[in-house]
Amino acid sequence: MSAVDQILVGDIGGTHSRFAVVDVSQPIRRIEHRRDLGGTVTSFNEALRTYLDRAGLPALPGAIALSVAGPVTAGAVVLTNRAWQISEQDLRAFGFRDVLLINDFAALAFAVSSLEPAAVRTIGPSLEGLPGEPISIVGAGTGFGAACLARFHNRTVPVATEGGHAGFAPGNDREMAVLKVLAGRFGHVSIERVLSGPGIGNLYGALMQIAGRRALPLDAAEIVARRAADENCRDAIDLFCAIYGAVAGDFALMHGARGGVFLAGGIAQKIEPVLAASAFRERFENKGRLSHYVKGIPTKLILSEDTAYIGIANASLAFRDAAEG
Repeated sequence: MSAVDQILVGDIGGTHSRFAVVDVSQPIRRIEHRRDLGGTVTSFNEALRTYLDRAGLPALPGAIALSVAGPVTAGAVVLTNRAWQISEQDLRAFGFRDVLLINDFAALAFAVSSLEPAAVRTIGPSLEGLPGEPISIVGAGTGFGAACLARFHNRTVPVATEGGHAGFAPGNDREMAVLKVLAGRFGHVSIERVLSGPGIGNLYGALMQIAGRRALPLDAAEIVARRAADENCRDAIDLFCAIYGAVAGDFALMHGARGGVFLAGGIAQKIEPVLAASAFRERFENKGRLSHYVKGIPTKLILSEDTAYIGIANASLAFRDAAEG
């Protein structure tokens, strides 16, 4: 495998810095030299240098492509939930010939339409979705991401969005009360304020305040771990799942995603059995006069971390081909 056939890919989020090398010489991508640096580095340049030092690559790949958790503007980004700045100009200074920065959920959109059945798990009824129709990708992690794979008459365009920062729309009196508590704390209450790792903590704290109880200093992982034994933690996670379904259904309507809605991000994977048994799908379908529209839309959980790497590599090739063509 020559350096021309290699793309160094990175999935850079608010918590993790994941890197790998993808061999794009064959239709079935081979992924090697995986590394997750977690929170052990303090800047992107340090992360990239650390990866190159540890990966033991025989040669520097000719291309690098990064998916990043934030809006990319003119080849540069400041991560939304991490004070890191990354630019394509800086990447060229490392010696890469072809460089690309792309929003992390837009990168996933480059992969979802070709996922193997084993790479996903259905949440709710087993449905196929309509072929050739748009697909939504949404997901809760350190933040909340959303993108659309727009499809029309054999034309396909991945569209990055910042939909996680749209306003949270409560669906019942309890959620209205949660919104009131969080509005007093944050002012604007975005989807990300409730559907994310910190969002789980926000929901737990708001529910405890509404009930007049003292909230324990728990993070999202602790709330999830205590769910079975602590009714307050259980209420927070159950509410998280219900809101997640409502929001996923909203994006299905906004994107016209009759090809399917795919869930990404680490939280859904960690709570998959709870999510599957929760009110997620009920709230997804509860769209008033358009309930019939969303009832035919499949909701699928992305299981494989390789999905991000493959999407990033596909995006790199697509941008390269466009530049050369």
